[in-house]
Amino acid sequence: MASPALVEWLRYYKDLGVDCLAVPKVGASTPTQVNLEELHRQIMKCKRCPLHRTRQNAVPGEGAKRPAILFIGEGPGEQEDRVGRPFVGKAGQLLDRMIERMGHSRESVFIGNIVKCRPPGNRDPNTEEVSACLPYLKTQIALLRPRIIVCLGKVAVNRLLDMDTPISRMRGRVFSFEGIPVIPTYHPSYILHQRGREAVSRAKWEVWADMQEVLKRIES
Repeated sequence: MASPALVEWLRYYKDLGVDCLAVPKVGASTPTQVNLEELHRQIMKCKRCPLHRTRQNAVPGEGAKRPAILFIGEGPGEQEDRVGRPFVGKAGQLLDRMIERMGHSRESVFIGNIVKCRPPGNRDPNTEEVSACLPYLKTQIALLRPRIIVCLGKVAVNRLLDMDTPISRMRGRVFSFEGIPVIPTYHPSYILHQRGREAVSRAKWEVWADMQEVLKRIES
């Protein structure tokens, strides 16, 4: 049985219009990965689902090619759609501060989303949109080979792991995707939507506790 990563690569080549692949002789040198930039160019012109009709820009993601940490959100918002970059609004600014507090930067991690185009009105992506776009993310994961994945919010973790569980019941636990540890935590917008100093402080503390687990696993 073919590995999931191989299946995603074959789907990628199919989207490029490649009908067949030559199998090299035993002992011949072979490329070990699909080019990430080429994958992102494919995402930029993707028309797999109706979201391409309303987007201004697709948002493939950005960061290091060999990141220790891969952060995954649910999808681009209004500002991300306008500039073509992930997490650039208020939630993104909060994420940036959290990453810096962890001793990292945007350049040393990778930030992406479950879907690469903005759902109208910033609604949650539906099943059709996720099914069309998730192979891109899975191929990115195979190429990036992060040491740990952080899912920001219930949509990200449930869609990646094919589950349906409230984020409050998932955070504080460690899951796995293709052998890579997955740590769910609240989306930065969750903190921004809290009302009252105590609620904001509690949300920040819970997210930081999750990031402490991330750092502990990286350092070990």
